[in-house]
Amino acid sequence: MGSRSLRAASIQDTITSIHENFKSLFHNGSQNHSFITFIPSPKHSRFSVRCAVRFRPCIDIHRGKVKQIVGSTLRDSKDDESVLVTNFESDKLAAEFASLYREDGLVGGHVIMLGADPLSKAAAIEALHAYPGGLQIGGGINSDNSLSYIEEGASHVIVTSYVFNNGRMDLERLKDLVRVVGKQRLVLDLSCRKKEGKYAIVTDRWQNFTDVYLDEEVLGFLASYSDEFLVHGVDVEGKKLGIDEELVALLGRYCPIPVTYAGGVTAVEDLHRIKVAGLGRVDVTVGSALDIFGGNLGYKDVVAWHIQQEALTV
Repeated sequence: MGSRSLRAASIQDTITSIHENFKSLFHNGSQNHSFITFIPSPKHSRFSVRCAVRFRPCIDIHRGKVKQIVGSTLRDSKDDESVLVTNFESDKLAAEFASLYREDGLVGGHVIMLGADPLSKAAAIEALHAYPGGLQIGGGINSDNSLSYIEEGASHVIVTSYVFNNGRMDLERLKDLVRVVGKQRLVLDLSCRKKEGKYAIVTDRWQNFTDVYLDEEVLGFLASYSDEFLVHGVDVEGKKLGIDEELVALLGRYCPIPVTYAGGVTAVEDLHRIKVAGLGRVDVTVGSALDIFGGNLGYKDVVAWHIQQEALTV
């Protein structure tokens, strides 16, 4: 699929979609709630109107190749791939996907290195060079190497296991990262799984639970050290089972900074569910379900939906 033809199709579909939706907005008042969401602003007492959801694209790299892997099947051992579940492996370079996202004006997406091997690192850096300032990067990030990725073109670095270490939050490491790259360039990956009815942050390729649970207090505290959150619903991620609406609702209610949710999206209708459950405050990443990654959900349809949401921003 050529990126230029895809972009042209996206724009044409978007023009048609926005035209029809605005006709509905002004001529059928009963459907207004489908397009504009009124939410309490976290900084002001009066109501405000904002873009419901933004689409944040992704590039997952494993051994130098762009792949879609069920993250919960990854293991730390390089030799233990007997349980690895790969949904898709692309013959395109990571840099080609980065160029596609740049041409479609999608910002704030992420490149994840699923392994610290040289091939994955090289592919990730090529993607950053193809879209300078447009992508975040994660995978093996620490205070020693974080600045180098910013210098290679990443807008932010994404960190989990370095900060949530041995099942606990290492505040000194978190402060050190802020000192090196700055709060404004740090994204905390708070990917989580259900444990005893609560969402616990998981680390080390999602194999290990921490003693840190997502709630209003924890999210508020961590927001003082980071610019954004990235949260994979690990129980549904990569399995195309539908979204974790309970988790999305928690993020929409308690996150005081931008947050992106990933996990379980299979159709455009799921984007609307995230918009509603997250109170219009939770962005979304889609991976395995997209046709560019071997799925059935049209990438151009998601881009058109994203542009439609931006057009509704007041």
